[in-house]
Amino acid sequence: MNKPKILIVDDESGFTRLIKIALRKYEIREENDSLRALDVAREFHPDLIVLDVIMPGLDGGDVAAAIRVDPKLRHTPIIFLTATVSPKEAGTEPKLIGGYPFLAKPVSPAALEKCIEENLRL
Repeated sequence: MNKPKILIVDDESGFTRLIKIALRKYEIREENDSLRALDVAREFHPDLIVLDVIMPGLDGGDVAAAIRVDPKLRHTPIIFLTATVSPKEAGTEPKLIGGYPFLAKPVSPAALEKCIEENLRL
């Protein structure tokens, strides 16, 4: 059986490597350059995209907007990650940024996996 394909876009390479190691049940592709995120998504065809909100170059909102107008990617679920809100401030109830679910950093691999499972469309 094929593993679900997850694209993680975050400028912190240590974070993306950690997630790739921790979430072995998925085929994960890391991208640490937001300017390349759309091209990588087109090539990789992910089942879900995890986007950092604040990145140099393009922010997560810019990347999400480009994904939404791409005919091949527009239905791909997106989860935002942000350090602008702490996990305590975010609380435990599901939250949205621009209509997309988000998780506050630092996020545990278990919390990220739970959110991925809830939003994954197979």
